[in-house]
Amino acid sequence: MDTPIPDGFAPYTRPSPLIDPWRPLYMREDADRTILGLALREAHCNSRGTAHGGLIAALSDQAMGISCGVQLRAQGRAVINLWTTSLSVDYLGAGTIGQWITFDTYFARVGQTLCHAELEVAADGAAIARARAAFRVVLDKG
Repeated sequence: MDTPIPDGFAPYTRPSPLIDPWRPLYMREDADRTILGLALREAHCNSRGTAHGGLIAALSDQAMGISCGVQLRAQGRAVINLWTTSLSVDYLGAGTIGQWITFDTYFARVGQTLCHAELEVAADGAAIARARAAFRVVLDKG
């Protein structure tokens, strides 16, 4: 099943041994965030043929962390890393094979040592999960 990739999305190439088996993944860079997307395939699913909760949690974490980094860099801060200190996901529905899944951070508050973010996961535009996370900010002290 070929799911069309929406305009504005390009291949997501940031290396990660955890997410490499789930590729191809896509990203859209906006001024205040990075939105991740994928065409849901069997490799992304549980035994019931719906998006696996672990996939949703991992890519939510990735999208929120990247979006916090976007905002920190926009403030001129030299971010080396963001460490996830907490992550929670509320599962609201299910994504099925062939649907376009997006991970869109709609809120991020960046501070000196912590960032907080919230995200919606949508399947063909309908919310299937919401996530919240906090990240420890590691800055370049040089």
